[in-house]
Amino acid sequence: MTQMSNRRAKGSGCCGGLGELLSPRLFRALADPNRIALLARLAECRDGCTVTEAARCCAVDLSVVSRHLAQLRDAGVLAATRRGKEVVYAVRAAALADALRAVADALTECAGGCPAPRRKPYGRQGSNS
Repeated sequence: MTQMSNRRAKGSGCCGGLGELLSPRLFRALADPNRIALLARLAECRDGCTVTEAARCCAVDLSVVSRHLAQLRDAGVLAATRRGKEVVYAVRAAALADALRAVADALTECAGGCPAPRRKPYGRQGSNS
């Protein structure tokens, strides 16, 4: 699951890893009201939902629902499992929560300010006086 990684990236400064946690694919997938409604509907399904079951939340065609589910799956938000002729989608709740928690933690750390860099004391750098 490379899209939703909770690894802190090595970067410059205390906010260096924030940019890598802010996955455009994840946030693009979560930016559509229909996909949010689908995510909420799927979160209610204990064993996952088929496209038809998931579509009950939205007033859009099944083909559109299928595309929305694929985008959420590609972003790492959903898992898809084939059951016979149907595909059942389920929320990857722990992975999504971990990714969003990592972003929240990085934002909190970054917004809290970076600690001032340590400086060498003046007058003691190589002089014998």
